[in-house]
Amino acid sequence: MAKIKLILLSAPSGSGKTTIAREILSRHPDMLFSVSATTRPIRIGETEGKDHFFMTKEDFLRRREAGGLVEWEKIYGNYYGTLKSEIDRALSLGQTMLFDIDVKGALSIHRQFSGDTAMIFIKPPNFEVLKNRLEERRTENPEALKQRLDRVQMELEQGNAFDYQVVNEDLQKAIEEIDSIIIRCTTERK
Repeated sequence: MAKIKLILLSAPSGSGKTTIAREILSRHPDMLFSVSATTRPIRIGETEGKDHFFMTKEDFLRRREAGGLVEWEKIYGNYYGTLKSEIDRALSLGQTMLFDIDVKGALSIHRQFSGDTAMIFIKPPNFEVLKNRLEERRTENPEALKQRLDRVQMELEQGNAFDYQVVNEDLQKAIEEIDSIIIRCTTERK
């Protein structure tokens, strides 16, 4: 059996997904990163084409209608999605691609590319820890924070369908566990 090419990393906001993804990429410099498209405003410190492809709602919807997105969702009033060209790039190059993606998007990509995917769900130790992490991050206003917290239960339930679940209570331990899963999944299998 061929090795896995698409690593789908998902978690509720504040679970450490992006921090873990960055560390995994630094450990595996040959691994590609799936840059998602979004209509949300760029945040301080983010870079176009590196963190996201930032686009207008009209451009996003035009691409969606033309079949340029393999998955998309409206979250917190903004659209997010994976460009088909990103997956095509990884598969054509024969390289592993890491996705930092929401749960519904991960499940959608898995349905379309099941033989090429491994889904890893990162869980917070508990709801209070997650809430504290989001509050300390200070990236959302109170309404946006409430929206993120309201979504957690659905994300945890969807996470039960993933191939692997890792609790991020200790960041370094979670990174090591996820790295080990990725190495197993991306090594040629018989």
